[in-house]
Amino acid sequence: MRKFLKFVHDDVVYCKYYEVVYILFHTGMRISEFCGLTIKDLDMEKRIINIDHQLVRVGMKLYVQSTKTNAGTRKLPMTQEVFECFQAILEDRGTPKKEKMVDGYAGFLFLDKNGLPEVAMHWEHRFNHMVNRYNEIYKVQMPNITPHVCRHTYCSNMARARMNPKTLQYLMGHSDIGVTMNTYTHLGFDDAKDEMIRLEELEQAKKEVERMTEKPKEANQNMFRAI
Repeated sequence: MRKFLKFVHDDVVYCKYYEVVYILFHTGMRISEFCGLTIKDLDMEKRIINIDHQLVRVGMKLYVQSTKTNAGTRKLPMTQEVFECFQAILEDRGTPKKEKMVDGYAGFLFLDKNGLPEVAMHWEHRFNHMVNRYNEIYKVQMPNITPHVCRHTYCSNMARARMNPKTLQYLMGHSDIGVTMNTYTHLGFDDAKDEMIRLEELEQAKKEVERMTEKPKEANQNMFRAI
């Protein structure tokens, strides 16, 4: 993730897509949910992403649909970095002569050359081009990265950070906790080792705090000897 983000950030051709790549890696949004975002869905004051619909294309027609599951309707908090990425996107967006409306929604973040909202296919193609460009430059090849890989990576990173499974389920918009827990079951020996070390360090820190805050025993006459 870090290597790919750095490449996109520094590349003269694809740096314009850096904010989107960063957001997808750090929010776990489905690409259809991201494409469905409008200006009104971003509460920049409270730093909240409101997700209650997605944008899809069937044939040549665009549709706004409800989220994939009922659990998909959620509010995502923005980290400082994600907030700054959305700020940059809004600043660069400009104001089209006429906002294209799809099923009652307008103000989509990205529009194509015809003024229509961009869909998942646009970003899947861009990710493919970015990976191909990386692999043309470097000998150590980058595996295939798609918007869905960004979502899976976010989920795995949060699981490795030991986020509460129910919290992660909410953030991912999973209707079944089993889907979320599958990410935890994919963690391996190194993850288990790191967790044991973390818990041991936590226990040692707790003992040290208790030792430092322990009240000194009150002095009494039996503690002193006559000289």
